[in-house]
Amino acid sequence: MSAAASSSALRIALVGNPNCGKTALFNRLTGSRQKVANYAGVTVERKEGYFVSPGGRQVRILDLPGAYSLHAASLDEAITRDVCLGQRAGEARPDLLVSVVDATNLRLHLRFVLELRELGLPMVVVLNMSDAAERRGIQIDRDKLSAALGVPVVSTVAVRRDGAASLVGLLDAALPPAPRAGTASGPDFDVHAEVNRLLSAAVSMPARTAALDDRIDRIVLHPVLGLLLLAVLLFLMFQAVFSWAEPLMDGIEGGVHWAGEMLGAWLPDGMLKSLLVDGLVAGLGSVVVFLPQILILFLFILTLEESGYLPRAAFLLDRLMMGAGLSGRSFIPLLSSFACAIPGIMATRTIQDPRDRLTTILVAPLMTCSARLPVYALLIGAFIPERTVMGLFNLQGLVLFALYVAGIVSALVVAYALKFLRRDRTDHPLLMELPSYRIPNPRDVAIGLWERARIFLSRVGKVILALTVLLWFLSTFPSAPEGATAPAIDYSFAGMIGHALQKVFAPVGFNWQICIALVPGLAAREVAVGALATVYALSGSEETVATQLAPMIAAQWSLATALSLLAWYVFAPQCISTLAVIRRETDSWKVMALSAAYLTGLAYLAAFVTYRVALMFS
Repeated sequence: MSAAASSSALRIALVGNPNCGKTALFNRLTGSRQKVANYAGVTVERKEGYFVSPGGRQVRILDLPGAYSLHAASLDEAITRDVCLGQRAGEARPDLLVSVVDATNLRLHLRFVLELRELGLPMVVVLNMSDAAERRGIQIDRDKLSAALGVPVVSTVAVRRDGAASLVGLLDAALPPAPRAGTASGPDFDVHAEVNRLLSAAVSMPARTAALDDRIDRIVLHPVLGLLLLAVLLFLMFQAVFSWAEPLMDGIEGGVHWAGEMLGAWLPDGMLKSLLVDGLVAGLGSVVVFLPQILILFLFILTLEESGYLPRAAFLLDRLMMGAGLSGRSFIPLLSSFACAIPGIMATRTIQDPRDRLTTILVAPLMTCSARLPVYALLIGAFIPERTVMGLFNLQGLVLFALYVAGIVSALVVAYALKFLRRDRTDHPLLMELPSYRIPNPRDVAIGLWERARIFLSRVGKVILALTVLLWFLSTFPSAPEGATAPAIDYSFAGMIGHALQKVFAPVGFNWQICIALVPGLAAREVAVGALATVYALSGSEETVATQLAPMIAAQWSLATALSLLAWYVFAPQCISTLAVIRRETDSWKVMALSAAYLTGLAYLAAFVTYRVALMFS
């Protein structure tokens, strides 16, 4: 959209409680015409998109963070309040508020609608998931509800192709008049009584509205069966990461192998050939190959989130996490950290208690993020045989599952230690809404997967590409002197750095090639794989190192070294981006330094113990 069209477009804001379907509606309206950034000065996600109505009207749409009230109890809610009030710098006040509510849970969502009505802005109430309400026998008279609220009311089913037609049609007409403010501000006004009045006037509820949800919850929320189900789901997720991704990874490896051979045959010997074949193809190709595994991990997380299961998992784990000094509300940020610690740390904004939020921020990097997955997959593929255990389970998947469990257990231990050290050891009970179950919409899951793939490939194309070129330069210059007998990389800047660092990491079994890979890994962990490929390619190994790295290190490293490196990456210090987010979220250099220091110490200790024990048994 051009700047002129953007300035004249109708500005609407989607507002509502969490789990009301705002994002699904946003995706339905905007499709691919959207951008995601952060609000200035804070790490709160800002989603903005645009579309053109059937009548030709340009519409800019903002998906505001979920909120339960304008009386902000978290940073998310503060952003939503400030944008609605026009108090957010650089953000114009919306022309129209679109208050999205879950039609199956009006008793909760109407309270926020009443607050929004008091702002005196033109407003529309959207009854989302109206199809689910009909299936449950909930009958909503939109005309009566509209008359009682004093604002237009429309129904939507955001997961259907034409599910937002009634809302889009309304946007072509003149803006509705602003509701009369002040009706809910008097001292005698009772929100709960007003919600009951609205429900009595316009909603007919069946005797039992959520029989299916209740039947499912008897299993999902059972203290024994529920935990067993959660463990099985996580176990299947990590089995699938290896089993399902293998054909796709083979295809990518074949493409990388072909690209390396073609470039090697076409280019004459020299610096350009070395840069493209040994640097770019070997480095980038060895990272891109793990994209299928990362997307499979995200597929499970997005599906569980869309289905309404994640809040129940948080509720189920509340007692366990409370014993470790956390709360069930920490579960979703920690689960998000399996994808990346950055959004996980940002998601702690929904934790109202400051000490629980700080503890969650400090342990979030212990969750095994997707950037570690390429390193795990490389080492497991090289040193763990592809074998079936008990005729059913993949041994490599079992090892990967054990590494993820090690990260989770470590996070709980650290959280408990932090609880023991602080003065206030009281527990805060978890209060949260359990949304209705729903079948995940394939379109929303596909959009989420595309966004994650785009972010990963963007990192490959920017951060990893730049680091790969830098590493190639450091590994190539200065060149070997005349009469040199060792590989040329030994005489390069990278070789000097690696041999110097080896003195520090020799007690944990790391060779100088591993030490070189650890340095760019501070910028992005997955770069370590590309760095190893570049280093070994420039050590005189064959040009197809991108596809031969696993058997190469299997032949040259001991099992003790491989296990030590796996242990290091369970606790591996955060990447620079994660440290920057910790600094911004806590507004403290001290907390950032503490996080980096304790993780580095744990990583070295774990690697040392693992290496020494492995040597004893090997």
